[in-house]
Amino acid sequence: MALGAPAASQTVRSRGITVGLHNLKPARGAVRGRKRVGRGPGSGLGKTSGRGEKGQKSRSGFSQKPGFEGGQMPLHRRVPKRGFTNARFRKEYSLVNLARLDGFEAGTIVTPEVLLERGVIRKLRDGVKVLAKGALTKALTVRAHKFSAKAQEAIAGAGGKAEVIEA
Repeated sequence: MALGAPAASQTVRSRGITVGLHNLKPARGAVRGRKRVGRGPGSGLGKTSGRGEKGQKSRSGFSQKPGFEGGQMPLHRRVPKRGFTNARFRKEYSLVNLARLDGFEAGTIVTPEVLLERGVIRKLRDGVKVLAKGALTKALTVRAHKFSAKAQEAIAGAGGKAEVIEA
């Protein structure tokens, strides 16, 4: 909470008016009445209830499928389909750079759970992959699901071990 800001239960004086949770209301014109259709010609929405005369859109129960273009071949069918995507089966790894690992004390065993606790990664996803951005100056035992080749070299070069977790 900011300094000087009132707590939720307190009230604030503004232009001579006490403003609090008990007397808040929407701005004038912000709330409109319900649209009552089919209630006679005087309402302006009688008879056809604002749906026009005939046609599919005037009928009850009408709902249009997403992408429907009135019988014209829809865009998602007009454009050519090419290639392959593995989006449904792709594995997404949480990425960790060596520079972030340099914050650990020498000799620490760094596991995905430790990275989560310390806030280095937000989610575990399908595993953790260690990348070689930055420098590692301490000997650490790093346990992860994947390592880039350069990250493995850098960890070994600093006197540590890179252990692959089989999942």
